[in-house]
Amino acid sequence: MHPTDLPAQAGVVRPGAIGHSRAVVGRNFAFMPPEGVLKSRLPAWSSTTVRFLAAPSLGAEFAQFMLEIEPTGGTTNPICVDLQHFFYVVTGAVSIGIGTEAPTSLTEGGFAYVPPGTSFTMSCHPAAPARVIAVKKRYETAEGVAAPTAIVGQQQAMPMTNHTGLQGRGFKHLLPMGDLRFDFEMNLMFFQPGVCFPAVETHIMEHGLLMLEGQGLYYLGDSWHEIWVDDFIWMGSFCPQQFYPTGASQSIYLLYKNVNRDVVL
Repeated sequence: MHPTDLPAQAGVVRPGAIGHSRAVVGRNFAFMPPEGVLKSRLPAWSSTTVRFLAAPSLGAEFAQFMLEIEPTGGTTNPICVDLQHFFYVVTGAVSIGIGTEAPTSLTEGGFAYVPPGTSFTMSCHPAAPARVIAVKKRYETAEGVAAPTAIVGQQQAMPMTNHTGLQGRGFKHLLPMGDLRFDFEMNLMFFQPGVCFPAVETHIMEHGLLMLEGQGLYYLGDSWHEIWVDDFIWMGSFCPQQFYPTGASQSIYLLYKNVNRDVVL
């Protein structure tokens, strides 16, 4: 019997499994499967664990993390910091309140943008736990450009666009594309089987990518990596990158991208 055919036991590592991982951390990219990302907790959240995926200690200029919220868990008090936040409900349902507005219910695919210096609360619905992917970033002001305002929505209601003209590849812009008030984008990327990037991209924007559906191969730096649901990728500035879907159905991922600001020297 091959070692991988042996029955799994809780807390027991299969023979031959020690030291093998799909995770790779390079100079300007990181590929992280979920099994290696450990849990932590945050003082401002109750009945909630957090898994940090990207942070300045990695080399990123933003932070991205997964909140795993138990039923009725969430923020213990309104949170108000000098950072902007973006939340996307991966599974379950939550209620989010921004500023003085009444809380809004968000189900799977729901999202919210919280401007810097604006308070927010979040609570999980009592029926089931929720998983929420979050981004926080220090806002980059621009002369003559107004600050952004809060946004709450469901991705199911957002239009599908194809501004590249490539058939089989679609976009949903969860934050307004081209709106100079925003210094980053959050986009859903849709790929039909066999439809890949037309070229290996090498650009200044950094990314945080969470695979939501399907599977594929992702080119990072100088090698290919097989990406599955819940895998995370951080791509720093000028990291060569390309995606090729390999599943039998569509592939979808959520993508952070910093845009609309000049280079700081």
